[in-house]
Amino acid sequence: MFNKVLAAGAVLACAFGSVQAEPVKIGFITTLSTPAGYIGQDLRDGFLLAVQQGQGKLGGVPVELVIEDDGLKPANAKQAADRLVQSGVRLYTGVNFSNVLAAVVPSITKAGHTYVSAQAGPSMFAGARCDRNYFVASYQNDFYHSSAGIAANELGFKRMVVLAPNYQAGRDAIAGFKSTYQGEVLAEIYTKLDQSDFSVEMARVRALAPDGIFQFHPGGAGINFAKQYGNSGLNKTTPMLMPGFSMDARMIEATGDAAEGFYTTGIWSIALDNPQSKQFVADFRQAYGRTPTDYAMQAYDTAQWIGSALRRVNGDLGDMKAFQAALREVDFVSLRGKFALNNNQHPIQDMYLMRLVKNDQGALEPQVVRKIIADGKDAYASQCKLP
Repeated sequence: MFNKVLAAGAVLACAFGSVQAEPVKIGFITTLSTPAGYIGQDLRDGFLLAVQQGQGKLGGVPVELVIEDDGLKPANAKQAADRLVQSGVRLYTGVNFSNVLAAVVPSITKAGHTYVSAQAGPSMFAGARCDRNYFVASYQNDFYHSSAGIAANELGFKRMVVLAPNYQAGRDAIAGFKSTYQGEVLAEIYTKLDQSDFSVEMARVRALAPDGIFQFHPGGAGINFAKQYGNSGLNKTTPMLMPGFSMDARMIEATGDAAEGFYTTGIWSIALDNPQSKQFVADFRQAYGRTPTDYAMQAYDTAQWIGSALRRVNGDLGDMKAFQAALREVDFVSLRGKFALNNNQHPIQDMYLMRLVKNDQGALEPQVVRKIIADGKDAYASQCKLP
């Protein structure tokens, strides 16, 4: 195992063996503390796995990862971004929350540098405010959740309650779900981002008696929500549908059997049947002793994508337009299978419906039910004027 724990603001030199004079520095701003810290840890570790497999290089180019813990505070993240920009770092990734990303991206793109998102994909940067210096390796928030609306239709849920935290990604989640859901939304319930007690929300769901609920709560809030849903008995009467990162591998471990039978939608599952994904799951487990989450997968893909572009420009970020043109070539093999880039520099990709069931060892894991979106594109791309 390697780099299991890194302090805030740590600088990790990831160049082993032969080292060029100036390795490419990559600013990695993420959430490593707070109850949501495991998300940033998985993003970091997924990225680092690719670097370690490359002997300290991405695309054959030595890299140096400059890691900053934003503490889930936009102001902290902006200060870190401004400091790194002033120090000469020209390439960035790592932010996991949309409200934090909104504070970071303008500092980077206005300086003419490049940000490649491994996680957050808020609507504000996908349409009219798209930017040639901003790329997304994961998904656009609304599009990701539109798959849940399609799944709810196919599952026959005619009346639903939807719940999400009251911040950008939460609002995007509900907007995305509603954009494709054809039934009746009985209530939209917005929670606090750091909420831990959902008893009031549980009581309201019980009173409304929907066919099912759609909920988006990442990290620690999602663990508490699922546990309380199970303890309330609602998991026996009211099916739950959610994005994959509202019940990832770490959350499944924390919630136990309470999540059995829940439905998730997403771009990837550890059960996805392709050789590169299976190898990644095995390698991640060997390196870290745990099952990778979607966050780790997305960060690994981000590292491979960045590496493919660095290879094309021989590690020279002096001509940023050439590096960005190399990114647009999308010359890497994604763990999720198909991956293409839309005009707004967000992915075109497939989406799957999964169900949490017990495997042969008795552990819950998301099993693919079926593909529900093929070559999906977000709705904001038409507003983007990038050539």
